[in-house]
Amino acid sequence: MTPESAAVALEKLRALEPRPYPPPRAELSAGLAEAAASAPPGAIVWLSDNTGTADSFTADLDRIAGDAPVTVMTGLETPMGLKDLANDAEALSLTVVRHPARNASTATVQALDLKGLVLGEVQSRFAAGETETAVRFELPTELRNDIARVEISGEAAAGAVQLVDDSWRRRTVGLISGQSGDLDQPLLSPIYYLERALAPFSDIRQPREADIARAVPSLIDQGISVLVLADVGRLPDTTVETLREWVQNGGTLVRFAGPRTAGGSDELIPVTLRDGDRSFGGSLTWKQPQQLADFPKNSPFSGLKTHDEVTVTRQVLAEPTADLPDRTWAMLEDGTPLVTADTLGAGNMVLFHVTADSTWSNLPLSGVFLNMLRRILAVSNVAAASETPDDSTPSQSVLPPLRLLDGYGRFQSPPVEVTPVNAAVFRDAAASRRTPPGLYGTEDGFRALNLMQREDELLPLDLSPLGGDAVETAYPESDPFDLRSVFFTLAFLLLVLDAIAVFLLAGGLSRVRLRTRTAGIAVALALGTTALAVSGPDAARAQSDSGDLRALESTLETRLAYVITGNPEIDDTSAAGLAGLSRFLAERTALEPGDPIAIDIARDELSFYSLLYWPIDPAVDKPDGRTIARIDTFMRNGGTILFDTRDHINTAANGFSTTPATLKLREILEDLDVPPLEPVPPDHVLTKAFYLLETFPGRYSTSPLWVESLEEISARGDRPVRAGDGVSPLLITGNDFAAAWAIAPSGDFMYPTVPNDRSQRDYAFRSGVNIVMYSLTGNYKADQVHIPALLERLGQ
Repeated sequence: MTPESAAVALEKLRALEPRPYPPPRAELSAGLAEAAASAPPGAIVWLSDNTGTADSFTADLDRIAGDAPVTVMTGLETPMGLKDLANDAEALSLTVVRHPARNASTATVQALDLKGLVLGEVQSRFAAGETETAVRFELPTELRNDIARVEISGEAAAGAVQLVDDSWRRRTVGLISGQSGDLDQPLLSPIYYLERALAPFSDIRQPREADIARAVPSLIDQGISVLVLADVGRLPDTTVETLREWVQNGGTLVRFAGPRTAGGSDELIPVTLRDGDRSFGGSLTWKQPQQLADFPKNSPFSGLKTHDEVTVTRQVLAEPTADLPDRTWAMLEDGTPLVTADTLGAGNMVLFHVTADSTWSNLPLSGVFLNMLRRILAVSNVAAASETPDDSTPSQSVLPPLRLLDGYGRFQSPPVEVTPVNAAVFRDAAASRRTPPGLYGTEDGFRALNLMQREDELLPLDLSPLGGDAVETAYPESDPFDLRSVFFTLAFLLLVLDAIAVFLLAGGLSRVRLRTRTAGIAVALALGTTALAVSGPDAARAQSDSGDLRALESTLETRLAYVITGNPEIDDTSAAGLAGLSRFLAERTALEPGDPIAIDIARDELSFYSLLYWPIDPAVDKPDGRTIARIDTFMRNGGTILFDTRDHINTAANGFSTTPATLKLREILEDLDVPPLEPVPPDHVLTKAFYLLETFPGRYSTSPLWVESLEEISARGDRPVRAGDGVSPLLITGNDFAAAWAIAPSGDFMYPTVPNDRSQRDYAFRSGVNIVMYSLTGNYKADQVHIPALLERLGQ
């Protein structure tokens, strides 16, 4: 930290952006103290984010300032945050945090999948005086496992995002016991202990069949991720083959020892067991129960705290081999393995050398047992893979940055200063400058590091350590001032002055004097005629005829039109969206359209417009027969209607979904002469009407744009066709174009794209330009004369 000029400091201030990690104010104190020792400050200005910390930074700042005045800029609205992610048996739950100075009482929390589609939305509400509130997504397990990101809608901040990786997804666990069930004495069954240990963070499946040869395939067909065998000895050969294939494809097999295992086992165990079951005599006998040793660093259990009260009295032993330490996840004080594991293809085999009940140890009665099972589920796959992956790929010990969050909660490429994180200590990692929040690992497997942790909170800014000398002031606020009217007025005045100067230089003043009398008479006659015309009943009726005014407006200037639905939110979005598209057209093309115009599809004249934007509202009644006939006439005469269902879902075999908006569109189209449709093919005029495009996204990007089939157009032959042949009479999308184009009066976009991608919005505007140009020029760009220019553009 060195003194610098005001100009350099100003440039740095202009480049400031929020960072996705807590400010290290304690580290800043040392740098400030060193800088103040070499150059005492004349004044201190603190640009605060309005949040406080539990460290001594404020007191350190008071000491560093000395006699220099301190000014603290406050007043920023602190975004809300998300923390304490948990996925229990009932729901995915989180905690919403707000700053004590913020008055917002509600927050909308959304759960998104990897493609950015919304899977669930929950409204949270803060009680008076509270700064935290809980939200729950009560969704089916299969749907919850697709959640990749949870965020607070409208809060552009890294702290308002919680990323979800495989470790938070609920596993489906199958349980099979080698003992017969005893309903009267459940404490004697290992299943009893396993159910209670696994139920809080997994879904339990138990087979109905008593025959293990039928039970194992039945559980695998149910999509289990982990299979637990409690004291199941030697498996049938057919079952061994079935389990081997399942483990190789990503499954995790967990086995517990017992009398049956001690009597002999099969090959699906991670280590070779000694003959003679358990170590119970000779030099391998302990007179006192053995306690657990610290977990090895290469073990998934690393970091778990062991307890002295957990003891083991009996176990099965493994043959000592050179690779036994590498396969040992837990051991006893005397060095004998307690838990061993090995990989098989993409899956894992894990063996507990004790029983799952309390007969050989009291481990199943402790919290350590629950945490060990949870760690095993965390390293297992959510579901077995459909294909066998390359089993030569080693497991990662270091997780490189994959996709990181910026200060606004958006994904960005990893900066060069970000360092990888050791996988063994990743669960204890915290967001910092070297390790920002985001995803670490590879596309095949990654871990999520979130900004806010369970113990974090948003504290108020405490300036009391600064004493009464500190001046607290709000950040200056200045709204942008529109200078267009001022400059247009000045330009007009200069034009008038220029005309007067030219008039005087040409000697026009003398001619004006000679004709003043004649001009006065002419003006008087004109005013008298106007007065007579205005006083007449026909003139009054003409002025009140809004239909003529609308027709005049529509014919004198090209305008984009949209259909009124009666829903204020939809209609306002349509108006703002077409206004934004009109502005984009004026900036990028030779077309300068006027303000968008709202159309009552049942009454207004449609022939003035080449393109109508029609957002579908499921709550609006179907148009009557007369209106349908007007629509059909409009399309036959060359008009094009862009139907937008705004549901962005495309799941049906014919390309259309069964959402309420799509069903309403089908009602409207069933009485119209609708040609066969197809998604825009690669060689269609729409892909090159102005921009070269491959897709047509809006606010969403999952729905295709449907047009009249090119085969239908070419097959018309000599049959009568509609006016403007070659242009599709209707276009259909579900991507919500208007929301992507909509611009608020402040100049900001009204709705974020899904996913929130700047390039997607740019392509949405380009799609709108191509659609407008297509409706105005038809198949003009399909002419062969444009082929060389297009090929040259493609070559660039």
